[in-house]
Amino acid sequence: MRLMRRVTIETPEMKQKDAFLKVRDEGDRITLTYKQFKTLSVDGALEREVTLNDFDETIALLAAVNLPYHSFQESKRETWHCDNVEIVIDEWPWLNPYIEIEADGVMAVKDFAKKLDLNWNEAVFGDVMAAYRVQYPHLTERDTVGDLPKVRFGDPLPDLLKAPKV
Repeated sequence: MRLMRRVTIETPEMKQKDAFLKVRDEGDRITLTYKQFKTLSVDGALEREVTLNDFDETIALLAAVNLPYHSFQESKRETWHCDNVEIVIDEWPWLNPYIEIEADGVMAVKDFAKKLDLNWNEAVFGDVMAAYRVQYPHLTERDTVGDLPKVRFGDPLPDLLKAPKV
């Protein structure tokens, strides 16, 4: 399990396309990723990624070209590989741990989920907000932890995640 930190960058144009940039320090590598969700499905995201060598300098460079970040986020991740499949256990602040399964094609993901005795009908697709929406059902499609300036372990539960009082 390793601590990861990331910043997210969205312009109005990216937001309209359900897309964002992410600079992420994974502990053993640093990446810059463009991600766009076309559909909430196992293969519904377009992703382009490059490897970098300096987290802070990349953030400074992007800010210098008018792409400042608006959210700093921490998570913890453990990664496993088996039979050409990547299994990830993710932990985020204020969220129960969850797993991601990535493989070449939907059938490979389904087959491996079956090996783990997971119910495919209970699978959730999308970004981390899909998991937050399961745990915090009052959240709407417009609600996102990406709008919080800081998402860090040890911080108090933000108002966004508190259930509305009835």
